[in-house]
Amino acid sequence: MGRGKQTLLILAAALAVGVAGPAPARDLANQLFGAHAMPTVAPPQAFGSYARGCADGLVALPETGPTWQAMRLSRNRHWGHPEMIAYIQDLSREAVRIGWRGLYVGDISQPRGGPMTSGHASHQMGLDADIWMLPPPRLDLSRAERERISSISVRTEDQRSINSNWTAQHHALLRAAASDPRVDRIFVAAAVKIEMCRTATRADTPWLQKIRPAAGHNFHFHVRLRCPQGSRHCETQRPTVAELSNGGNGCDDTLTWWVTDFLRPPPRTERTEPAPRRRHPREFTLADLPQQCAEVVRRP
Repeated sequence: MGRGKQTLLILAAALAVGVAGPAPARDLANQLFGAHAMPTVAPPQAFGSYARGCADGLVALPETGPTWQAMRLSRNRHWGHPEMIAYIQDLSREAVRIGWRGLYVGDISQPRGGPMTSGHASHQMGLDADIWMLPPPRLDLSRAERERISSISVRTEDQRSINSNWTAQHHALLRAAASDPRVDRIFVAAAVKIEMCRTATRADTPWLQKIRPAAGHNFHFHVRLRCPQGSRHCETQRPTVAELSNGGNGCDDTLTWWVTDFLRPPPRTERTEPAPRRRHPREFTLADLPQQCAEVVRRP
């Protein structure tokens, strides 16, 4: 059998069992959504999930407001569902009340949501937002300054505890952020959750249960809103925070997981097969997203 014919047979067999190679770049969802500089002109609707979704009718957080600034404007990721934009503005006013000048706001979403060109795993429906841990020294940064300035980490390098950057104002801001009924959960470095648990009282349970530990959240905290009323194709995250907490504040589970399982993982007692490789958001095509996303990405 000639080499060319053998190659064709191998490719045909691969297609038959669904293991063909990666999709061409022109078919990748992150490239299709990333090519749009503006949102759709349609009523606000979130489609799908936070990690596999898109959105109609997103609006931009104004680049600068009386109590906030949108950062890294070159990314064009300061678009959100109107409910998220209102939430950020409300939280920025709370930041002033606790003693900050306002907020520096990182990624929200692309103009039409969807997988990001950077491969960010969430932020796909305009219902996620990154809030910097850096208290703004000023709110008149130029566009160039917003590309250069960096946030601050609030945990130690060994990930075991908070560092000297953490303040009572950080605690108060997170409490205000989580106490809003629009919020489903907030992701922080585990050291932050542990510190907040250390001083928790029973009265803190209703909001503290929403604070969830996640790797990579020491420079910012990540707010996730519930699906807005009227977005019937939006999928609320499961399990919900209420299901996770079982009426508690999540502190016992956090301490057990972080100290026992993450920092000092138990020895492996038996050999297991490696977990199947999960597809990265950079590999998603429109077929991996809700059917409405094909319409969202093709609208003028």
